Amino acid sequence: MIQNIRITTLVENTALGAGLLAEHGLSFWIEYGDKRILFDTGQSDILIPNAKVLGVNLAETDAIVLSHGHYDHTGGLAAVLDIAAKAKIYLHPAAVEPKFSKKAFGAKLIGMPDSARKAIGDREVIWTEMPTQIFPGVTVTGQVPRINDFEDVGGAFFLDENCQKADELLDDQTLFIETSKGLVIVFGCAHAGVVNILHRITDLSEKKQFYAVLGGMHLLRASNERIERTKLVFNEYDLQKIGPAHCTGSKPMEKFKTAFPNQYFTCSAGIQIDL
Repeated sequence: MIQNIRITTLVENTALGAGLLAEHGLSFWIEYGDKRILFDTGQSDILIPNAKVLGVNLAETDAIVLSHGHYDHTGGLAAVLDIAAKAKIYLHPAAVEPKFSKKAFGAKLIGMPDSARKAIGDREVIWTEMPTQIFPGVTVTGQVPRINDFEDVGGAFFLDENCQKADELLDDQTLFIETSKGLVIVFGCAHAGVVNILHRITDLSEKKQFYAVLGGMHLLRASNERIERTKLVFNEYDLQKIGPAHCTGSKPMEKFKTAFPNQYFTCSAGIQIDL
């Protein structure tokens, strides 16, 4: 088992450090032994200049894992594939479907850009409807069962432009990594629900020693009950590191920071954390 890993935030809504750019999106660079994993690609190609500033060589990418098919997690894919020549792509089949959100002015297209879909067609793809090992010690959940009644996908998401067919975001998946300190969980947006996901990872890994969670948790519109029950599960797993990002929302972030002052950390672009 790898003793230490390093995770660098390449793209997030905020950025810390000279020369770094921010956008509504998410991308993590994960160094695990001699393996290099790109988890999500942000909304645009800003991960490329950010990677240069941070000393990340995207040509070393062994695997690209896409958490789901929204534009703010897949928009930089085509650009990065021009650099990451050897990388395999891991994603759920539903990630390539059209996706919309319902707005006051009508439907907004929020799915994977056409450039990303085209780029995927030219590369080796591993479809991850089921749990899939990326490398020994690194696994993606695949589709996560929706068990509880207090978590939802976090918004008005649809599969059609008329907003008649709800998108359950079955493509939402999470990475979990084995370390000597316990499991490290990397969310994209956690549309399946943080609690659902953590319980699913317990079932898949047959482990209950968790060390860290980080990434988007999509609690922007969450009820107080959902936030409190998310806090309870963080306590249940005795998490030592909690790094909310991107779509988590300022209110839940403040609640987590207050409840877990010693475990809480930020995931702004430029942050590197050794686990």
